[in-house]
Amino acid sequence: MQLNVLNIKGEETGKTVTLNDAVFGIEPNDHAIYLDVKQYMANKRQGTHKTKERGEVTGSTRKLIRQKGSGGARRGDIKSPVLVGGGRIFGPQPRDYSFKLNKKVKALARKSALSYKAKDNSIVVVEDFSFKTPKTKDFIEILKGLKIENRKTLLVLPEKNELVYLSARNLEKANVVTTSELNTYKIMDTASLVFTESSVGIIENNLNA
Repeated sequence: MQLNVLNIKGEETGKTVTLNDAVFGIEPNDHAIYLDVKQYMANKRQGTHKTKERGEVTGSTRKLIRQKGSGGARRGDIKSPVLVGGGRIFGPQPRDYSFKLNKKVKALARKSALSYKAKDNSIVVVEDFSFKTPKTKDFIEILKGLKIENRKTLLVLPEKNELVYLSARNLEKANVVTTSELNTYKIMDTASLVFTESSVGIIENNLNA
C-alpha cells in the first residue's frame, strides 16, 4: 500500500511511503486483538478493592441469642455475615490482574490493528516536524491542515518530543506517542492514525524483528 507524504499544512510533498504488507496488509486476527487489549486493560487495574470479613469488623463477640429455642436461626456475635453491619462473605480481596501474553501474539495483534486502519484509509503520513515552543494553537493548525481536527487522532513520533507532546496535551481528541509506546489498544481507540515519515520504518522493523 502506497501513501503520499504530506507536510504539516496537509499539502502533498511529492514523496510517497510504501507500507509493508507484512505489517499493514495482513488478515486481521480479532482474537489476538482481544487478548492484547484485555491484557492492557488488566495491567491498568490497581486491584486494591477490599471488603472486611467477619474477623475484621469491629464489634462485640458476645453471643446475641441462645443457641436453641428462639424459633429463629442460630447466630453468634454481631459480626455475623447474616446481620446488617456484619462481615462480608467471600468479598473482593486485593489481587494482581495482570497476565502473561506471548510476544508473537502481541505483535500479531498490533499488525492486525494496523491492517484494520490501513483498510479503512485511516492512516496519514506527514513529514517529520517539531515546534520551537510548545503551542497548542500550532498543533490545532496541523490537524486542520490534515482535515482531521474533529476526529480522535493518534500521532506517532519516532522518539520523544516534549514540545509536540505539550502542544497536544490539552486537546481532548489528540494523543501523542512514540513508536515504542504504540500498542493495540491505542491503535483501535483512534479514528485517525498519523505517522511521521521516519516512524513508519521503525514500526515495520520492530514488528518484523
